[in-house]
Amino acid sequence: MAARKKTTQASARASAPTRGSRGKTRAGAFFPVSPLRTGLPRNYAEILSEIKKRIRAERLRVVMAANAAMVLLYWDIGQLILERQERAGWGAKVIDRLSADLREAFPDMKGFSPRNLKYMRAFAAAWPERSFVQQAAAQIPWFHNCLLLDRVADAATRAWYINTASEEGWSRNILSLQIDGRAHQRRGKALTNFKATLPPTDSDMAAQIFKDPYLFDFLGTADPRRESEVEQALVDHIQRFLLELGSGFAFVGRQVQLAFASRDYFLDLLFYHLELRCYVVIELKAVPFDPAFIGQINVYLSAVDDLLRHPGDKPTIGLLLCRSKDKIVVEYALRDLKKPIGVAGWETKLVEKLPENLKGSLPTVEELEAELSREEDER
Repeated sequence: MAARKKTTQASARASAPTRGSRGKTRAGAFFPVSPLRTGLPRNYAEILSEIKKRIRAERLRVVMAANAAMVLLYWDIGQLILERQERAGWGAKVIDRLSADLREAFPDMKGFSPRNLKYMRAFAAAWPERSFVQQAAAQIPWFHNCLLLDRVADAATRAWYINTASEEGWSRNILSLQIDGRAHQRRGKALTNFKATLPPTDSDMAAQIFKDPYLFDFLGTADPRRESEVEQALVDHIQRFLLELGSGFAFVGRQVQLAFASRDYFLDLLFYHLELRCYVVIELKAVPFDPAFIGQINVYLSAVDDLLRHPGDKPTIGLLLCRSKDKIVVEYALRDLKKPIGVAGWETKLVEKLPENLKGSLPTVEELEAELSREEDER
């Protein structure tokens, strides 16, 4: 009996996995675990990181290639529909029939609804040149293009949003917010002295990064009267604030203390820009521009360059945000400075309230929604 028991135990040990298992095991069933990291080559972590990086890059390339192919296919379909409408007078009924036949022929594919076919037609009409579609419009998702067709009438403005959305990786919701905020009219509009204080390549990039005015609509319609209120609200909404600033900004701190022997100063907001490779000091003012503000931010820039800047960092840039400004006064205030500074306005809304005499002549939100619903039903 003892001999038989010993034989059974030996058989179990032989059939059970000797490594890579945990807990109870039985022949043919166990939970595998990763081998221990001990005994691996010294450069294993580096090789693993490189392989993961290449896999992610390839996955992204495949996704982008698939998206580009789909957008170009949609353009081709839209172009064919346009040609047939011009030559044979195709109408809405033909598009409905075409939609049904395509969905029957390709049941595993989406995107052949009558509504989407009409978007394809509008897409082809908006961009007659296939080369532009291939180089630009196909680099953003299809529904980004549909949103631009719905919301932006001007071709040049639409192209600006396509290129910027592609460069900065905007989601559809962010693209919608940027259109609402008229980003194309504000980007690169701040008054600066960058050409005189930065190398040409850096000055061009920095000039395009800063806006005028900055739109803090997420603060609501209230009119903050103190800088501290604005600062706190921006930090409370840091995600929206970073979105408004643009890509590349990394938040460092608020009310960053600068201590001198005589007194302490506090930098309103401190950021680091990953593309410019420099610190950015932002000073907020709830009052119109005053030339004295330039002297204050100039001190902060000098201190950051001397005490925080690393050897590989480029000169710190200042951004002064005021409620309003006189362009000529700002230009004189910046003219002979050696530190790079930009001046821009900030607003909680871009569109002022309608005059009383116009309020009754425009449709209400409810009327607009009802009209859009009727148009949707007609499609």
